[in-house]
Amino acid sequence: MAQTSARAIVPVLASCGLVASFMQTLVVPLIPAFPRLLDASATDASWVVTVTLLAGAIITPVAGRLGDLYGKRRILLASLAVLVLGSVVSAVTSDLALMVVGRGLQGCAMGVIPLGISIMRDELPPEKVSGAVALMSATLGVGGAIGLPLAAIVAENADWHVLFWSAGALGVVCAALILRYVRESPVRTPAPFDYVGALGLVVGLTCLLLPIVKGSEWGWTSAGTLGSAAAAIVVLLAWGWYQLRRRDPLVDLRVSARRPVLFTNLASIMVGFSMYAMALSFPQLLQAPATTGYGLGQTMVQAGLCLAPNGLVMMALSPVSARLTNRYGARVTLMTGAVVIALGYVFAMVLMDNVAELITASVIIGAGVGIAYAAMPALIMGSVPVTETASANGLNSLMRSVGTSTSSAVMAALLANLTITVGAITVPSLAGFRTTFVVAAVAALIGLGLTALVPRVRAKTAAPEPAAV
Repeated sequence: MAQTSARAIVPVLASCGLVASFMQTLVVPLIPAFPRLLDASATDASWVVTVTLLAGAIITPVAGRLGDLYGKRRILLASLAVLVLGSVVSAVTSDLALMVVGRGLQGCAMGVIPLGISIMRDELPPEKVSGAVALMSATLGVGGAIGLPLAAIVAENADWHVLFWSAGALGVVCAALILRYVRESPVRTPAPFDYVGALGLVVGLTCLLLPIVKGSEWGWTSAGTLGSAAAAIVVLLAWGWYQLRRRDPLVDLRVSARRPVLFTNLASIMVGFSMYAMALSFPQLLQAPATTGYGLGQTMVQAGLCLAPNGLVMMALSPVSARLTNRYGARVTLMTGAVVIALGYVFAMVLMDNVAELITASVIIGAGVGIAYAAMPALIMGSVPVTETASANGLNSLMRSVGTSTSSAVMAALLANLTITVGAITVPSLAGFRTTFVVAAVAALIGLGLTALVPRVRAKTAAPEPAAV
């Protein structure tokens, strides 16, 4: 069992990461049809996407902490069980409220990625840790990119509920592989779980996203919008105060306040924001009618296939990122990824006249995301104790999820408010798409600046400290 486990642990955990991240883009091809399918407004229907990202943002530090306390394999299996439950709930309904519940449960699978990274650090030989962690981290972007064409094919050729049955089946397969090939990690941190901290995080992040999603409908200066934003600030500040004073917090903010961890996490928000902007805007641009003058008139499946190469590039570059990290340091690698992402969006702004140009832009962005995502755990794990790797990686995944969740809300708001009407169809305008590209490029450059504030280290210590494991 031990030899089989050591040999299979990386592909098994990486496969689970791909399935978990697939949940983020599972329904993206259906976004234009959801108001009709769920009998809801476009703003309300956007929660089918946003709630998954919100749940993923909340669950990542929670799952990481639970893994440190009760066993990473056990919590990983529990995350997959919740994914299966959410898939079944979504598969049997066409009601918006139940769909949002099911999609929220599916989002809870995002805890798989920080747990998988921590299991790799605990179980693998030192020389294999760097590459394995880079691959696992990259699955956060890869799964979503590869999932787009698969989801589009299923949605176009079968009842759309089949998407959720398929997701549930993938969750069951992943759980079986974990049971067979992954043993429980012996590294634990005995302590009580911080239920109050978990509740505060749920309330704070919900209040943060609510005005972004509903602001255009409620009015940006309405009492609901301003009240939700104010509540988010108050709750998150109170949550931080409580975490600092608790002996066994959900998130150790003192560790998180270390300069390398702090600025890596802030940069992660920006990179996550930039990454998800492509997942939302590019499919809609590809599917926009050619009669608009800028739309490329692709079918749902064609649009998904156009974006598949960027996911393959992310996967291919994860070992390249590991080698860059080992040679030049994770700081330089993350900065390189941020620059490449920004260049991809600049390319899209200038050249978006045909399918080939948009595929090229998506590949450039995917390359940057693959390099950046694979470098982040190296910076984090080099700055935290081994007993806190799961919770630290969970917090880093939280920051990425905050970025993707915010991106989902912001990009949806931009594209929903900058529109034109062609015949009986209302679609995002050219100005709307270009605005999203500008915002995403600026976010990537902000990520570059934040990474530059991470202290310089020698290249040999920049990797995720494999020699110290």
